[in-house]
Amino acid sequence: MSQVIALVDDDRNILTSVSIAVQAEGFVTRVYTDGQSALKALSDNPADLGVFDIKMPGLDGMELLKRLRESDGPAALMPVIFLTSKDDEQDEALGLAMGADDYIAKPFSQRLLIARIRAILRRADASRTTHPATAEQDGPDQPLIERGRLVMDPARHKVVWDGKAVTLTVTEFLILEALAQRPGVVKSRNQLLDVAYQDDVYVDDRTIDSHIKRVRRKFRGVDPEFDAIETLYGVGYRFGEE
Repeated sequence: MSQVIALVDDDRNILTSVSIAVQAEGFVTRVYTDGQSALKALSDNPADLGVFDIKMPGLDGMELLKRLRESDGPAALMPVIFLTSKDDEQDEALGLAMGADDYIAKPFSQRLLIARIRAILRRADASRTTHPATAEQDGPDQPLIERGRLVMDPARHKVVWDGKAVTLTVTEFLILEALAQRPGVVKSRNQLLDVAYQDDVYVDDRTIDSHIKRVRRKFRGVDPEFDAIETLYGVGYRFGEE
């Protein structure tokens, strides 16, 4: 079955051109010209991935993503790519802080957008819950990663800290997994980029800093004293040994 891409933009020309390009790659598209209609539709029936423009009248892309992430249903984990204004670093930083998986500055190459969509969907597929009916034929579940108070279940994309669930996006999960697999070992930004962004898609290495800040913020939401992810300035990050 073809994967579904939700496109949300108040510019109908962009919606039309991007929809045609995405459909040509074998995807199904659902298009929305405003954030409010997208929120209602995606809350009830999320797509496999969303591409949201940030600057829209009424409910903008930031608020749309915020409300989806705060929901209790499957829409909370839907991967999202933000379309931002050219060279607007504030938009990019805010987008990542709100829980976007990636961002692309306008004007953008449709080839780049397709490459990012495919890369994120592959990561989402790898982290998707293993269905009980297919678990046996697909092979054994990936083992849990247990590091002190942290428990990660890669097969089911679940994270628990000190018995409390923490909701992470696909990109956040992969970065944390890379750090937790080898506690005490420092991972550079470039090494973490290789984990989170494949297919030779260029992303600035400072993007990792934004992801790390967001992961820390989510963990501190359940434990204000969370400090397991350590920064080694000028070197990278590591998961602390307990």
